[in-house]
Amino acid sequence: MLPGRSEFPSDLLFGVATSSYQIEGHSFGGAGPTHWDSFAATPGNVVRAENGARACDHYHRWPEDLDLIAAAGFDIYRFSTSWARIMPEGRGAVNAEGLDFYDRLVDGMLARGLKPALTLYHWELPAALADLGGWRNRDIAGWLADFTDVVCRRLGDRIWCAAPINEPWCVSWLSHFEGHHAPGLRDIRATARTMHHVLLAHGRAIEVMRGLGISNLGAVCNFEFAHPADGSKAAQIAARRYDAIYNQFFASGLFKGCYPDAVLEGLGPHMPKGWQDDFGVIGAPLDWFGINYYTCKRIAAADTPWPALQEVPGPLPKTAMGWEIYPDGLHHFLTMLARDYTGTLPLYVTENGLASPDPLVDGGIDDQMRLGYFQSHLAACQRAIADGVPLKGYIAWSLLDNYEWALGYEKRFGLVHLDFETLQRTPKASYHAWMKALEPRA
Repeated sequence: MLPGRSEFPSDLLFGVATSSYQIEGHSFGGAGPTHWDSFAATPGNVVRAENGARACDHYHRWPEDLDLIAAAGFDIYRFSTSWARIMPEGRGAVNAEGLDFYDRLVDGMLARGLKPALTLYHWELPAALADLGGWRNRDIAGWLADFTDVVCRRLGDRIWCAAPINEPWCVSWLSHFEGHHAPGLRDIRATARTMHHVLLAHGRAIEVMRGLGISNLGAVCNFEFAHPADGSKAAQIAARRYDAIYNQFFASGLFKGCYPDAVLEGLGPHMPKGWQDDFGVIGAPLDWFGINYYTCKRIAAADTPWPALQEVPGPLPKTAMGWEIYPDGLHHFLTMLARDYTGTLPLYVTENGLASPDPLVDGGIDDQMRLGYFQSHLAACQRAIADGVPLKGYIAWSLLDNYEWALGYEKRFGLVHLDFETLQRTPKASYHAWMKALEPRA
């Protein structure tokens, strides 16, 4: 069983999350091409070259999906808008059909008593902007600001909270240094520029929303606990470097107006001109901070150029992604962020969840591993609250099995099972456990 509402502070909210390209179906409604479409069409990038053309067909089935969220008793629905659906070329003309879709979606949330938690950008960059250099181009801060203005003039009067960008590390390092996500680059100069520009664009988007009178604005970063692979000094140094790149860089830019020396020793020569002057925009005051957490990594030194590190397998039980299950890492980041970066600012766990095979057996899915994952991570949240962390919400990833980026439709994170042929939705055991846990307080 999951802990019930009565086992948390009365003001703590629970939610579930999705993202636009992963569930909507991008071939509908006048959406323009994205860099994910071209990345997936390139052999070797994505399992079976799968893309988001149909995905879960949430574009047409959103009432059913919102009904599932409401029936489970969640308070918050964290969703994202597709830039290329609303502005097919990334700039200029607005696709009225796309904007109307999100208008209906937000009204549908409110009609069901759900709090709309908007993420403006969850990775599907319009292809026309990718052609102009995408996140490597400083102009993207202005492009995102213009997109933010279009979206928030339409939806801003009804959203509960908003964050500009999901997981800056994935937008930049994973996609431009490791090449695992679109645009699939492995280029340190592109990485340095992107890591800075994603924060500059965040700041510009916050400025726009503040200017429109929108409140309850935040940022969402992902975190991974870095264990040294062994007791050697070299492994300890490599793990600290990994932690600086993954966990400290973006939080430091947002809250301290600087970047860690351990990152600048590698990226410094490649940073864009004048980057030091942008922290006034990057550090725009926030109303909350979101933490996406899934796993830990074991880090060893590597005989390579900077960052001179490598991941090695660890001993803990693993999810279908091969990720170790380490709930203590969530407690660590909640307490560390409150202590070192965010202070009394409200914190939210904005993503947390597990991929497992989830076979359909006799019409149901008994996903006990996922249930155990949620139990252990909610317990970590309870410990953090007891330690004085101002945690105000927990949002599970994800509502539906969906398009898992470079892994196609192979990995299932959903509380609800998707048959990707028939699009039949089947709530899993974990969904029913959440329904029980979220019953109103006695």
